[in-house]
Amino acid sequence: MPRSVWRQAMSNQVRKPHKERGRQAVASLPAEKTVGALQLVVAFMDSMPTGVTVADGGRIFVNYPRWGDPVEFTVAEIKNRQPVAYPNAKVNKLDTARAAETFVSVQSVVVDPRNRLWLLDTGSIKFQPVVPNGPKLVGIDLATNRIIKTIRFPSDVVLPTTYLNHLRFDLRKGTDGVAYITDSSDKGANGIIVVDLALGESRRRLNDHSSTKAEPNFLPFVEGEAVMQRKPGQPPQYLKLGSDGIAISADGARLFYCPLASRKLYSASTDALLNERMTDVQVAATVRDEGMKPASDRLESDAAGHVYATAYEQSGIVRCRPDGMYETIVHDPRVLWPDTMSLASDGYLYFTANQLPRQADYHPTLTVPRTFSSAAVVG
Repeated sequence: MPRSVWRQAMSNQVRKPHKERGRQAVASLPAEKTVGALQLVVAFMDSMPTGVTVADGGRIFVNYPRWGDPVEFTVAEIKNRQPVAYPNAKVNKLDTARAAETFVSVQSVVVDPRNRLWLLDTGSIKFQPVVPNGPKLVGIDLATNRIIKTIRFPSDVVLPTTYLNHLRFDLRKGTDGVAYITDSSDKGANGIIVVDLALGESRRRLNDHSSTKAEPNFLPFVEGEAVMQRKPGQPPQYLKLGSDGIAISADGARLFYCPLASRKLYSASTDALLNERMTDVQVAATVRDEGMKPASDRLESDAAGHVYATAYEQSGIVRCRPDGMYETIVHDPRVLWPDTMSLASDGYLYFTANQLPRQADYHPTLTVPRTFSSAAVVG
């Protein structure tokens, strides 16, 4: 950004400063600073990505949900800085009549500790009610690039209004590990879904619990403008997306989560979430209010006990230390709506910056095109 001079019209009653005082004031004016050494990995000039994940060996995968942008394929591998349909173009071709065998709209991609790629298919197009047989969790063997497991959800787990959003894995639990998934629906109940990967069984937890719901009349600001849903012919609506970001504590004892439309962080006991004998009331008794943080889309965690949170109002990423104190690790105007984060074995934190507020549903009067979305890394 070039050096510039701005001015703002002020009241005539404002007293002109003395020249010497003016020079001193200018010298002490605050200036915004960037934080973090960013490296651009890939730029997207058309469809909006949400998720990014990095496998051992450096393979990078992204996904594009079908929210409104033209989406040729909903899952891609980055090759030579270009997205290529993954695992192939055929399974990515939208075909609601074959929703059980094809990808409808993938919201998240995550490589688990065994280097398997998992895809979370919402089964929902443009946030509409789920397509029959569409919602699913799909596992892919990265050595063969073949689908090895497809887990579907019963109707009492994925509701007609459910929006499957993000997932994390803990392979220390159960015989083959467990997955935790957030339901961030803005039209119905929110909650956490737990999945036994060996049995393919799933259950809803904390269904419509207050900690999983959006804060009433939540109003974030990005690029100096209020972010609201602004559909043509309708009055602006507050964001109502519930439980979205999710992360697991280093010891696996706590599941951290946060509504998108909130500045609060919560956690719950993983033993309680996984215990079939415990009622939702008993599980809810283990919920802990972890305090305030920046408004976030996604969460991440590491083996040292840090919890990372995107900070979409501040164009950055923060990290909560084990002592509960937050520190900013990324702040840069190019980080416009940081979405998913992925800590990779190469020592970098990868994340998408997808400029979500510039989508037509949030900014229909925008006259300049949304020209740049990126996945960037910071050491």
